[in-house]
Amino acid sequence: MTTTAATDAEHSGAHPRFIEALRELGLEQVAPRIRRFPEATRTAAEAAAAIGCELSQICKSLIFAADGVPVLVLMDGASRVDVELVRKELGADKVTRARADAVRETTGYAIGGVPPFGHRTRTRVLADRSLLEHDVVWAAAGTPYTVFPMAPRDLVAHAGGTLVDVREHAA
Repeated sequence: MTTTAATDAEHSGAHPRFIEALRELGLEQVAPRIRRFPEATRTAAEAAAAIGCELSQICKSLIFAADGVPVLVLMDGASRVDVELVRKELGADKVTRARADAVRETTGYAIGGVPPFGHRTRTRVLADRSLLEHDVVWAAAGTPYTVFPMAPRDLVAHAGGTLVDVREHAA
């Protein structure tokens, strides 16, 4: 990591790996827009309250295991992922939520701070279309205390995501 990345991370409070990912993706302009909160915003509801935005403007980065292989699902904060739809989308036999240790091993981040990109390992990314209902969404910047804003289409593109419909619908 460069000295500049360490300095940027110190000032923003974002995880250094995430700051480095911004630089690698040519997104240096995002770093000054990272917001740090004194209290953790581990849940979408906590993040929305701290930011002052709608719950659906939060982009959750959730890790699942599809036949044991990690996959990242980007979902709006007001919705839940329908695991059966993820299974069908991936053609997998079984999809489950990844355990906390698997999330950290795969992404390099703790649950509650997983960003949509800048992970330790490359994973398949599914992004629910519900994210596109907003001009701007907010996602974690590598810690439970930091978030950043981005246009959803840009966020999905930089995450290498495929747009899908995997949101759980009420019966």
